[in-house]
Amino acid sequence: MKFKELEDFLGTHFIYTYDNGWEYEWYAKNDHTVDYRIHGGMVAGRWVKDQEANIVKLTDGVFKVTWTEPTGTDVALDFMPDEYRMHGTIFFPKWVQEHPDITVCFQNEHIPLMEESREKYETYPKYLVPEFAKITYIGKAGQDNEDVISEAPYPGMTDDIRAGKYFDASYHRLHK
Repeated sequence: MKFKELEDFLGTHFIYTYDNGWEYEWYAKNDHTVDYRIHGGMVAGRWVKDQEANIVKLTDGVFKVTWTEPTGTDVALDFMPDEYRMHGTIFFPKWVQEHPDITVCFQNEHIPLMEESREKYETYPKYLVPEFAKITYIGKAGQDNEDVISEAPYPGMTDDIRAGKYFDASYHRLHK
């Protein structure tokens, strides 16, 4: 599969591991929304659906995705899927670095807690994490597929996905 236009990128499901060892799973749900799960790193166990994002093509086969979370965390991701590489920069507010456990949940059910924590704790200085990552999985899930990110991360989940034990041929979860 080759990536050139934004349409090639939208509806794609990725698993990648940053050079610092943090593993993420991320889905370009449509032209303005992303879903993701975090499997390793400071906020492992966190998962989010329907995060509004800005998604653009920078040049053929290179895509930039940016958003601000309810936590106050800013994210900028540059995907080069034909090279199985990406670069992410995460700007964690000080409170997330000091209290990451507050964010380790299904964020959609805890937006008021994220907003309350953002106001209650210090946000500056931000903890900047700029890292390259190796893409270890690319799946064509199609746009607006609610099965892609639909449950909390569990140990071994990314291995199950890569081994073809999580989705059927139509990219729907095998075991619900």
